[in-house]
Amino acid sequence: MVGSVENEKIQELPEDFVTTTVDDEVEKKREISLGRNVHTTCHEVSEPDDDDDSTGDREAYMASVLARYRKSLIERTKHHLGYPYNLDFDYGALGQLQHFSINNLGDPFIESNYGVHSRQFEVGVLDWFARLWELEKNEYWGYITNCGTEGNLHGILVGREVFPDGILYASKDSHYSVFKAARMYRMECVKVNTLVSGEIDCDDFKAKLLCHKDKPAILNVNIGTTVKGAVDDLDLVIQKLEEAGFTHDRFYIHCDGALFGLMMPFVKRAPKVTFKKPIGSVSVSGHKFVGCPMPCGVQITRLKHINCLSSNVEYLASRDATIMGSRNGHAPIFLWYTLNRKGYGGFQKEVQKCLKNAHYLKDRLREAGIGAMLNELSSTVVFERPQEEEFVRKWQLACQGNIAHVIVMPNITIEKLDDFLSELLQHRAKWFQDGKLQAPCIASDVGTENCLCASHK
Repeated sequence: MVGSVENEKIQELPEDFVTTTVDDEVEKKREISLGRNVHTTCHEVSEPDDDDDSTGDREAYMASVLARYRKSLIERTKHHLGYPYNLDFDYGALGQLQHFSINNLGDPFIESNYGVHSRQFEVGVLDWFARLWELEKNEYWGYITNCGTEGNLHGILVGREVFPDGILYASKDSHYSVFKAARMYRMECVKVNTLVSGEIDCDDFKAKLLCHKDKPAILNVNIGTTVKGAVDDLDLVIQKLEEAGFTHDRFYIHCDGALFGLMMPFVKRAPKVTFKKPIGSVSVSGHKFVGCPMPCGVQITRLKHINCLSSNVEYLASRDATIMGSRNGHAPIFLWYTLNRKGYGGFQKEVQKCLKNAHYLKDRLREAGIGAMLNELSSTVVFERPQEEEFVRKWQLACQGNIAHVIVMPNITIEKLDDFLSELLQHRAKWFQDGKLQAPCIASDVGTENCLCASHK
């Protein structure tokens, strides 16, 4: 009968799993702490025994595995702070649809011969986002992607198809998927420096544009960077392009709005992301602020750009300009359901709650003598990296160098933040009690005004 690996000793990662990264400034290798090898804890798949149908042993075994897994999910959800997923959702009403294989393969706007689809929900969601970003129905094209990365891959692909000889510009704080796209599409890519906030350095951007004036520019603009939650100044980016001599027909801008692309429209003082400006595409994640239980995203571009990607597919009796073929037909229904339940007013309340709680966390950290930074318009609180990887993994913090961050989402309450702070302060007292360890200096990451190390207090 199938055995359990629950009590097996967890092995250390083999040496060949260790990887390094290259710091762009000093070209110095730095070891990255990776998670454990999942092969040591995986649930094996084996052939049923001849008597399983009669004894029911296999069904009982699988039920026990799933029960333990559910218990672990509940525990892990309690200590989830470092990644931008909204875990505050209830989709019980949609359980009735889980018995169907819903597939939106091909173009969202043209039905295929496969009839079990949810295009009517998908187009309704796309229309909602097109209105949000001020693009008319007859002027946009888009689709619901399988993840946020796919939105970036598609947006940059459209830019490359519009300008086959264009150069991709992206700040060094851009999501790794942007540089993945450059490798996949064999594009020349220029990394642009950032300010200490994580925002693109527009002076450096202009200087690098002037070095390549002979080629069109394809630019990734961050509507919230991955680590610091910084929002690039779209208007200033466009101004620098124009100052460098790039007319609107010689550049393409993709806006990566993974998390904050859906938060910014509901902040009164925030600059607008809109197709009334000369941008080419916008993408957001559906499993982040919206709270869809499976990874998905929304990609919107101008209809005039998509013809170069579209092709008729006889097998589907449809057209296709997406990156993936089959697409999850359940995701559009989940998004449609949430947009209808919450509406603009509901999202605005959740955004205000997140920003308020993020300021609370930042203030409490600084009161405790812990260096911390919170960008305007952001719910990402950056602070000094905890000294123990066990603590980092318990609270599922995202780390980079000497800093870590908490992303305050709608499901993160003041009570949960207080629990985190209490445990952090207890551990911190132990880490630094004998004076051998000192709190790291994070001035280069967050600025001297936000660092509370011994040199900057």
